[in-house]
Amino acid sequence: MTDINALYQQALQLLQQLVSIPSYSKEENRTADLIEQFLHTNNIIPNRKLNNLWAYNKHFDAAKPTILLNSHHDTVKPNSGYTRDPFDGVTEDGKLYGLGSNDAGGCLVSLIAVFLYFYERDDLKYNFCLAVTAEEEISGVNGLELIIPDLGKLDFAIVGEPTLMQLAVAEKGLMVLDCVAHGKAGHAAREEGDNAIYRAIHDIEWFSTFKFPKESDVFGPVKMSVTIINAGSQHNVVPASCTFTVDVRVTDAYRNEEVLDIIRQHVHCEVTPRSVRLKPSSIDRNHPIVQAGIALGRTTYGSPTTSDQALLDIQSIKIGPGDSARSHTADEFVFVEEIREGIELYVAMLEKVI
Repeated sequence: MTDINALYQQALQLLQQLVSIPSYSKEENRTADLIEQFLHTNNIIPNRKLNNLWAYNKHFDAAKPTILLNSHHDTVKPNSGYTRDPFDGVTEDGKLYGLGSNDAGGCLVSLIAVFLYFYERDDLKYNFCLAVTAEEEISGVNGLELIIPDLGKLDFAIVGEPTLMQLAVAEKGLMVLDCVAHGKAGHAAREEGDNAIYRAIHDIEWFSTFKFPKESDVFGPVKMSVTIINAGSQHNVVPASCTFTVDVRVTDAYRNEEVLDIIRQHVHCEVTPRSVRLKPSSIDRNHPIVQAGIALGRTTYGSPTTSDQALLDIQSIKIGPGDSARSHTADEFVFVEEIREGIELYVAMLEKVI
């Protein structure tokens, strides 16, 4: 279907239905069912694994590169500030209200509409892979990460998150480090023991002052913050261990593993990452999809927030209708015109590439 107005109407109706169904992370089966049925209604038979769905354009050609269109259908739980039903899906004054309407329902239905727009075209230089995924809000292992091996070779990705349809050309990665400084217990009144707190202080000082040699053109330096510390059991015992937690925001200048290696070379404490899965991501400013967006008046920026981009090993941009500032807020909403504009801009950008 190439009638954008008809696609917009379908997208709006789908979003209203999605908002009316609770779809907290790990509990997205009913919205997955709805999206699966929607695709079937449009004569598309998707693949499904748990609460993730994916499909390819009708004239898929393995010899061509593939563009991934991805967004998520899980939500956080509504906060206590809501003054209206989080699941009403009501449209008032040009705003569609409801939990997940902005993050990332508007992006999701817009990308589904774009997939339908190109679905039957047989003159494309690229294939399309639509991936509707779960557990994004908790960076879960049963979301996009679960199906990446099934998607095949991908060239680049458009990840749908609310950015006011501006181009997030880079995203910070995240590592949380659990650190343990080891000493030796002793009585505080005597010259006994080896105080683990003092050992930890030395390393904490390093975390607070170290500057990584490489800086990102978009984000500047890697940022490390010690956020939790714990030691000791009673006032008269020198503690044998001191634990602390470090939040590390990794830029596109490094891989997570590189940053971890540098840290371990400089500190004496034991350093254990909770995960190295959430990688920094970026795309070349000269990439055709970025240039297409710039030509359409879009601006580029680096995103401080983490999304499913962090799970991809290919170049990707994050762009979508809605505003990140509305995400996770009470009485969440998306302007219905943002969805129309989103579909139109996605299509216009992709037309310049494919």
